Amino acid sequence: MTHANGLAVNLVADCDACVVVRVSGALDHVGEQFFRTTMGGYVDTGYRFVVLDCSALVYCNSRGLNCLLGLHWLLGRRRGRLLLACVGRRVQWMLDHTGSREVLAVFPTVSRALASLPVAVRPAWPPPHPVSAEPGI
Repeated sequence: MTHANGLAVNLVADCDACVVVRVSGALDHVGEQFFRTTMGGYVDTGYRFVVLDCSALVYCNSRGLNCLLGLHWLLGRRRGRLLLACVGRRVQWMLDHTGSREVLAVFPTVSRALASLPVAVRPAWPPPHPVSAEPGI
């Protein structure tokens, strides 16, 4: 699923309670509503644990940070968790300098993020099928 400005939010793996989602491009004011709507849809579907693979997230400003904090809050209300994986230097800098790193769980890899969850709520990882960088391929 791709937004017009190049922000992409793609499901990579899932099970009943957990979803792994790859976020690509820029998470800013242009993609904010798309991100909130897409991630809200996943939560409404019943996913309580969300692992965001941020390896292709090249930019995230304060509006994007608000999206992440909002998702963290929403999942907490549903007794779940938001876990960020593969966060790049720019996004890491923002998390560190805003104090958000103390609120948001950050892991070096998706595998490490999933390992922090109970076995019963983890999807198969790595996914059984190859994941393409381009939607629909």
